[in-house]
Amino acid sequence: MDAIDTFFPYSEYRPGQRTMLETVAAVARDGGIAMIDAPTGSGKSSVVASLLAERKKRKIVITVRTISQLNTFIRELELVRKKQPQIKTVYLIGKKSMCPLGGEGDVYRRCEGVKAFSNSLMRDRAEKGALNPIKDPFIVQQIRRMDKEHPLLCPYYIASRQFVPAETMGVRMIPSADLKNRADRVIANPVPPKELSEVCGQCCPYELMMQAARTADVVILNYHHLFDREIREQLYANLGVEPQDVLLLIDEAHNCGDTITGIMTATMEQKYLEMASRELAGIARSRHKGAEAVRHVLPRLTEFMKGLENSRDPEDWFDPAIFDRMIVKESLYKSLDEIVDDLIGIAESIKEKNQKAGQYRETAIEGLTEFLLRLAQSASDPAYLTVYRKGEGGITLEVRNIDPAAALTDVCQQHACAVLISGTLSPVESFRKFYFGDIPVTTLSLPNAFPKENRLVACANDITTAYSMRQNKENSAKVVEYIRAFAALKGNRAIYFPSYQILETYAELARPHLRGRQIFTEPRDAADAGAALTAFLSLPQRGESGIMFAVCGGKWSEGLDYRGEMLNGAMVVGLPLAPFNSVRRMMIDYFRHKFGAEGEFLCYTLPAINRSLQALGRVLRTPEDRGVLVLAEKRFLEPRVKSALPVWIQEEMIACDSAGFREVAGRWQ
Repeated sequence: MDAIDTFFPYSEYRPGQRTMLETVAAVARDGGIAMIDAPTGSGKSSVVASLLAERKKRKIVITVRTISQLNTFIRELELVRKKQPQIKTVYLIGKKSMCPLGGEGDVYRRCEGVKAFSNSLMRDRAEKGALNPIKDPFIVQQIRRMDKEHPLLCPYYIASRQFVPAETMGVRMIPSADLKNRADRVIANPVPPKELSEVCGQCCPYELMMQAARTADVVILNYHHLFDREIREQLYANLGVEPQDVLLLIDEAHNCGDTITGIMTATMEQKYLEMASRELAGIARSRHKGAEAVRHVLPRLTEFMKGLENSRDPEDWFDPAIFDRMIVKESLYKSLDEIVDDLIGIAESIKEKNQKAGQYRETAIEGLTEFLLRLAQSASDPAYLTVYRKGEGGITLEVRNIDPAAALTDVCQQHACAVLISGTLSPVESFRKFYFGDIPVTTLSLPNAFPKENRLVACANDITTAYSMRQNKENSAKVVEYIRAFAALKGNRAIYFPSYQILETYAELARPHLRGRQIFTEPRDAADAGAALTAFLSLPQRGESGIMFAVCGGKWSEGLDYRGEMLNGAMVVGLPLAPFNSVRRMMIDYFRHKFGAEGEFLCYTLPAINRSLQALGRVLRTPEDRGVLVLAEKRFLEPRVKSALPVWIQEEMIACDSAGFREVAGRWQ
């Protein structure tokens, strides 16, 4: 038995799985970055066995995007623990999901504020002899009296701390005995997130899991713990580790680019300027002399935004140089940097004042400060685009980060090794170039391990949703014919479109041809999406079936596991490219400058292909699943687009017209 087998929890390897694990083991042993494209059923989560085999007392950090992915690794590590029970594993999800303390405002800010007040009070009482703060009558009384909507103290954090005499003089704070005992129990018997609050008792769930994480071999995190630099640095400091002593595994890596650019993007709306003006008016001059000067700048910012309301385009670029001149002119400032410097001081002053009052919402001044900081950064960094968007609430200004490469490269190179895995990291060489440029990266693509006879892959050669053809009646009629033939197949069927607008257009055209079928349409409002999806997926249990109209990249197309009879087929109508406008053109120009002719494909076409593959991937989740996969768009047959599809799709894809598709689909039945 070799080192990998020691931690591999299954009796045999799936096709290509051993190669994948050996690749990961080599990167963990020698350092570097690896990217692995492994379709559903390849056993991707088992790469933790390789990391454990090459751990050498280093900590393993696994980062995931969703709770379902978190649960996948919890289950995988539980299987490993049956073979190697000494392995300690724990997870850290966001405080928003874990915090039991009520109150308004941002949960992270609330946590920071109540911990500061709690620490101050606990230390004061400990120096007077109250070493167990949660049992101190004075502290208990203060907790009972506080406003629950604007808490200044956290009873859960207080229950997680105690004091002991210091080595020289005074006292020092340590984790409470109750916290440590419960943390030990969580490591010995891991619990799913939904049961965590029951296990924590009076203790803070986040502090409990952090305590467990300090001694754990494997820690599972959500994306923001890793990709938000401030959160990551604080987390690693709390864990007592340096990145170079961590083996990093990033799951569903096709999503990490969007997460990073989202974190690094800042926005400003007109309503926040009005709020910022009121906040500045409430600051006495004696507390901050720059408040009045900044306040007189805000009407110019409002004037700039109102000037954009007459533009024709719903989204376009704005010139940061013009913005700078317009904001600074006739003000007391010589440059935008001076305004930002004053804003930083004002924001800290307001934040401190609000925290003392138990108010933990992010102020409009802080949002304005972040926006102007990013705006200043855009002057020297072409990866930031200055954009405005028109909506019902007026103009929104945005400093949009469009290139995750620098931040992602920095994160991955800080660690002892970084392994990025996904079922749709195809073609892996394109993702490698987009994410890491010319930096050496080990790449691997695995074949589809599921039986070919359980799937039918077809591609239309006579329809398109290209803009130039959207008003073509013959093309639209053919699209409806494909939908009609696909919907006639037995079982639950999902039809995905590039946008809500295109979905609504074709849903209206197709409905008269789908009488007798239950139809579920993905709502634009996320609040209504869950119940409708549950109703659709429950149909097979009652011997019924329906048709789902959804959007590629939407709420019903990614991160969901439609096993068994829940979904028997998926059709992607069109190539889901992002809307093309001047901002998109500038983004393409940026990547053309960076990568040459391939730049447009990497930043514009590749994400659309990935959204399509994510939608199709909802169907075949286990080796026993059977299903029909349809790319209803002739552009998928173009050489550059087709070559970006997984090899198994390229080899199995049947190109056909509407009549041919009816025949092929009929034989499948």
